[in-house]
Amino acid sequence: MSGKDKYYNRAKQEGYRARSAYKLKQLDETAGLFGPGNTVIDLGAAPGGWLQVAAERVGSEGTVVGVDRQRIDDLEDPEATVEYVRGDMTEDSTKAEIRELVGTGEETGGPADVVISDMAPNVTGEYELDHARSVHLARQAFEVALDLLDSGGDFAAKVFDGQDLDGFEADVEQEFEYVRRVRPDATRDESSEVYLVAKGRLTAPVREGDTREVEIVDVGRDGDGIAKIEGFTIFVSGVEEGDVVEIRVDDVKPRYAFGQPVE
Repeated sequence: MSGKDKYYNRAKQEGYRARSAYKLKQLDETAGLFGPGNTVIDLGAAPGGWLQVAAERVGSEGTVVGVDRQRIDDLEDPEATVEYVRGDMTEDSTKAEIRELVGTGEETGGPADVVISDMAPNVTGEYELDHARSVHLARQAFEVALDLLDSGGDFAAKVFDGQDLDGFEADVEQEFEYVRRVRPDATRDESSEVYLVAKGRLTAPVREGDTREVEIVDVGRDGDGIAKIEGFTIFVSGVEEGDVVEIRVDDVKPRYAFGQPVE
């Protein structure tokens, strides 16, 4: 039995609306996208196979929002709260409707824990064009994710492999703690699609390599100095409370960073 038949038949037998449901299952198993109670935004969600999986994974305390220009039939007895937004994901009115459904989020982030996209362009058969259009769609999803993800949130999007992927991945890496490429087993052998999975949305006012002058306002229990930039915490080694020093930022996490004095 071919891989296509295997997952197509499993989807029919197990009640999933699309064989792509197994890709999301495998992405979650590989990269740990979902947690109980998460809020998930599914971009380009029709016909709803990914919505079904996300609803299962986040459970009864979670919320999943499916966004698509097409109408999505309501899921039957989903485990999570599932909402539907019909509209263009890039329009402010669509994002405002999402926020109205799930909340505005914290000041340093958005209302979502995870943003996912399985969108792909209509294939023309001209590979370079199809690849470029897939990257364009993924970039649109990425921009939406930057607007809607809370600090520390995750993002996953499909893209066709090709010459523009490295540049797109580099842009995503600037906004997340780390990024990896994943090709789920459920992907057809002949397909060039791959998923970029980005973990740990960075909303910090600094990035690795930045230099800033800071005041050490406290000392942590491990002995590192604590500085604040726009309310964001930076742990600084080799300093004392009250010092005013120029530091270089060495490592940035979603909710804090590490730095050291510039020699």
